[in-house]
Amino acid sequence: MSKHRKMALIYFSTCMMLLVCVKIYSATATAFAEQDEVERDNCIVIDPGHGGEDGGAVSCTGTPESTYNLDISRRLRDLLNLLGYKTTMIRETDISVYTKGDTLAQKKASDLKERVNLVNETDGAVLISVHQNYFSDSQYSGAQGFYAKTDGSQELAEELQAEFVSKLNPGSRRQAKKSSGIYLMERINCRGILVECGFLSNPQEEKKLKDVSYQKALCSVIAATVSRYLSNT
Repeated sequence: MSKHRKMALIYFSTCMMLLVCVKIYSATATAFAEQDEVERDNCIVIDPGHGGEDGGAVSCTGTPESTYNLDISRRLRDLLNLLGYKTTMIRETDISVYTKGDTLAQKKASDLKERVNLVNETDGAVLISVHQNYFSDSQYSGAQGFYAKTDGSQELAEELQAEFVSKLNPGSRRQAKKSSGIYLMERINCRGILVECGFLSNPQEEKKLKDVSYQKALCSVIAATVSRYLSNT
């Protein structure tokens, strides 16, 4: 069996796994099965938001946002790797990526600049920044995508948002939005989306976000949508 045929079979098997998780993309799976060679030109930069001294929002049960961001990012990385994409993680442990600064504010500023540099120095980069939402009113829920101002980012976020509503949060009225005022998203020079996976202020949603099966379903939706979008552009 040729190397290319083996790779095509791996891609097909992976897509079938995504179908089991969230019952989507049968057409994509069939396409993979029929290909002898699949080229992946992009490198997906996965940004687990916050980390280290900056834990981000704190959930209603006391868990920092940075923990959820890293767990979900690792699962997303593994799925994208199985789909044949090169990936790079801005952080793989509970750290901040600052290079200078004495105060927390200075370290946060350095951290953000380093994240921008890491993205912009990556050839063929597509950014997925992983975060969790929080609001003072615990009734709010649902995943939501935000997009950078770069070409193609809005289309990717809107496609992903439609899948969130269809596959994860039926009945949600959340829409993809421009990531205005977010330092990282305003300074990258590639396509990029920021995913707010859910509300840590909502006890029911936080319970889901802790669940391994839900994390896998969430990552399956993101990975399959990004793969389909990149394959069509």
